Amino acid sequence: MTTALNTIDEGGASGGRLSVLHSAGPSPKPGDAGAVPPPVRVLIADGQALVRAGFRLLLEANPGITVVGEAASGEEAVVLADRLRPDVALIDARLPGLDSVEATGKIFSSSGVEVMLLTTSDDDARIFAAIRAGASGLLLKDTEPTELVQAVELLARGEPLLSPPLARRVIAELASRPEPSSPSPDLVDELTARELEVVTLVALGLSNDEIAERLVVSPATAKTHVSRSMVKLHAHDRAKLVVFAYEAGLVVPRADAFVPETPALSLSA
Repeated sequence: MTTALNTIDEGGASGGRLSVLHSAGPSPKPGDAGAVPPPVRVLIADGQALVRAGFRLLLEANPGITVVGEAASGEEAVVLADRLRPDVALIDARLPGLDSVEATGKIFSSSGVEVMLLTTSDDDARIFAAIRAGASGLLLKDTEPTELVQAVELLARGEPLLSPPLARRVIAELASRPEPSSPSPDLVDELTARELEVVTLVALGLSNDEIAERLVVSPATAKTHVSRSMVKLHAHDRAKLVVFAYEAGLVVPRADAFVPETPALSLSA
């Protein structure tokens, strides 16, 4: 499949122009001989053109990822997400125009696109607001390039994630609140011992592949445990599992990290 670049003037609040890739030919059908999985389609939303260009170069260096659009403001991000329906929208927490959290909520509710918020160490308020708005991924902007690419691929496969530093801060914030509510005992009882362990590892910031390695199971099995835990706990993303792990006492906040509560959970299925 070949692509061509169109520039569309949306007249958004930033006055920016939207760069949109469109298909210039049919994609191979899944049953076609030699067909390869379609690339992960990404929308980049950042107020700085040079930053967007850098992200585009980084992501498209991977043949499994293509950038289908760029937005310079929150308003433009909402418009393009609805029009292009990318697999993942990378949104800067300091996006000009429409607030990034509000843009996240609109994108999530209207198009169901997976939103990854790129934030800095001083964006705590936006971190928690973004989780409530529906962000499925949260990464620090100083994340290593290879980790960003991996995070995009994981999110596109339906594996919401928090980078470990942000997961620790979510727990620390929850720990600072007086008298946190406890989850319903019925919810705790719904989980198997293995699922409780998996929820603990999610709260520690591990990806499905890392959970699989830790538990010596296949990535598919780890993903199944995570998915079943989310269904049982009525959690639409990993952030909600982190909250549950804290409230259930599965993790204990510390000054510089958080660790699993002892004794260790059983490894039996």
